[in-house]
Amino acid sequence: MPLWGTKSSNTQEVANAALESDPNNDPIASASQAAGTEWLAGHLNHLTEDQEKKLQEFKELCKENGYYKPGSETEEASHDDATMLRFLRARRFDVDGAWGQFKDTEDWRKENAIEELYENIDVESYDAARRMYPQWTGRRDRRGIPVYVFEIRHLNSKNMAAYNSTMSDPSATAETHKSSKVPQRLLRLFALYENLLRFVMPLCSQLSRPHPDTPIVSSNNIVDVSGVGLKQFWNLKGHMQDASVLATAHYPETLDRIFIIGAPAFFPTVWGWIKRWFDPVTTSKIFILSSSEVLPTLSSFMETTSIPKQYGGELDWQWGEMPNLDDEARKLVGGLETPPAEGETKSSFIKGPILFKGDRVEILGKVNGESRKSSIPVPTTSTLEPSKANISPAAEVNEKVALENGSSEKATNGDVAG
Repeated sequence: MPLWGTKSSNTQEVANAALESDPNNDPIASASQAAGTEWLAGHLNHLTEDQEKKLQEFKELCKENGYYKPGSETEEASHDDATMLRFLRARRFDVDGAWGQFKDTEDWRKENAIEELYENIDVESYDAARRMYPQWTGRRDRRGIPVYVFEIRHLNSKNMAAYNSTMSDPSATAETHKSSKVPQRLLRLFALYENLLRFVMPLCSQLSRPHPDTPIVSSNNIVDVSGVGLKQFWNLKGHMQDASVLATAHYPETLDRIFIIGAPAFFPTVWGWIKRWFDPVTTSKIFILSSSEVLPTLSSFMETTSIPKQYGGELDWQWGEMPNLDDEARKLVGGLETPPAEGETKSSFIKGPILFKGDRVEILGKVNGESRKSSIPVPTTSTLEPSKANISPAAEVNEKVALENGSSEKATNGDVAG
C-alpha cells in the first residue's frame, strides 16, 4: 500500500545520480530485472554469506537490547527474518543504522499501541480511510506482489471535507486510543499499513509464485493522476505526505514499484516538489508513463487479468471497490466474501481490519462499540462440507454483529465508494 517513499541510506554520489535521472527511469529494464532473480538480492533465502552474518549480528544486537526474542520449539520468534531484513535492506545492511530504525519503530509501535489500534478500530472509520488511500485490487503481479491502485481525482474538496468531518466523532475512536495525542487521520492510516503487513502480504506469501521460499514484503502501486488540476494536487499535498513520512520511518522496504499514469502537462512542476519526499532508491522505482506506455508497461509486470479494465486489462475492478480475488486466493479466504447485495452482480468482501494467520483469518474491529472478533479457518483443500457450501462465514459474522447491535443492516458488508 505505501504510496510514497521508504528511505534508504545512500552515498551522495548515488543520490545525485538517481535524482538527475528521474523521472526517466526505464520501465523495460526494470521489468527485465523483475523477471529475473536480481530483485531477490538481500531477501530471505537469497542472501550472500556476508548478509547472512549481518542478519545474525542484527538479531543478536536487538536481542541484547530487549527488542527481539528468538523462536523456540514451542514459540515463534518475536519478529520473522523477512521483517528484520526489511530494516537491513533499508540501511544497506548497516547493522547499526538498521538497529536505530528498528528501535525507533518498535518504540513507536508500543507508544501508539499499534496492535491494539488494529484490533479495536471502528470498522466504519477504517473503511472511510480505505477510500482515501491506495486500495488492493485483490490481484498480484507475476512475482506474487500485491497490486494497489490510487485514483487521485476522487479526492476532491467535497469528498475530503466529508472524510475530515468523520474525525470529530468520538465514538469512532477506539477506547485504547481515546487519550492518544496522534491525530485521527494518522491513527487510521496506521491501521491501513497494518492491513498490508498483517493480511495482504501474508496471504500473498501463501499463494503460488516463482519464488515461494521468499515471503512477499512489498506492494506495487498504480497511481492515476488523470483529471487532477494543479490546485487539487496542492490541496492534497499534506494528505499524501502523511503516507510518505509513515512509510519512510516505520514501514521500510514495503514498496516495489509505483506507476504514475495520466500525468497532466503541468506534472513536471508537481514532480519538482513531490520528489523531495523520496530517497534516490525509491525514485528509481517510480515510472511516469504516457498513455501509450501504460498497458505495455503494466503487462510486462503482471498478467492482463490483474490489470483493471480502465488501464487496458481484463480485471473487473473499479476504484472504491473491495478486493476482487483470483481463484487461488478465493480458495483460501473466499469465506470473507459476501453475496451480491440486492440489485448488484458482484460479491463483496468483509470490510475492516483482518489478520491472515496461515491456518485461519481473524476478523477484528468494532461495530457500534462492540467487538466483532472471530476466526474463520483457512481450508487445506478447496472442498467444503456440503452443508456449508453456500454459506459465507463473513455473512454469518455480519448477521451476528447486526443482531447483537439491534441493527437490520449487515454491519460489515463492504460498501463501494461512489
